[in-house]
Parts: sequence; C-alpha cells; structure tokens
Amino acid sequence: MKANIHPEMKEATVTCACGETFKVKSTKEEINVEVCSKCHPFYTGQQKSTSKAGRAQRFNQKYGFTNEK
Repeated sequence: MKANIHPEMKEATVTCACGETFKVKSTKEEINVEVCSKCHPFYTGQQKSTSKAGRAQRFNQKYGFTNEK
C-alpha cells in the first residue's frame, strides 16, 4: 500500500434520533443516524410480517378475481 494516502481513523460518536449513542472507528468524529439497533423494528421484535397468501387474497378481492371457472 502507498504511504500517507489513507485518511486518519478516529474514535467517532454515533448519535441516533432515539437518543442512543455509541462509539465506533471512523474518519469522521460525529455521525448522526435515524435508526439504530435499539429502535429498529427488526431488532426490537416489533417488525410486522405478512403472509403471501393474505396479500394475494386481498389483491383478488380488490380486483374482483375469484377461483371459480
């Protein structure tokens, strides 16, 4: 690798919109994010999952499709 071309790594403080802060290594000193592992629905267990059958059924009802031939 070439010498003196890489940016200096510093300890950065990451601040989330929910108020959570934590330290990481980065070229910036401060990083602001909207979602972190403390408030993201996937990590908090609040993520909603829908079944594919339910979506297909709603589509068919919306457009008047039936299984009858």
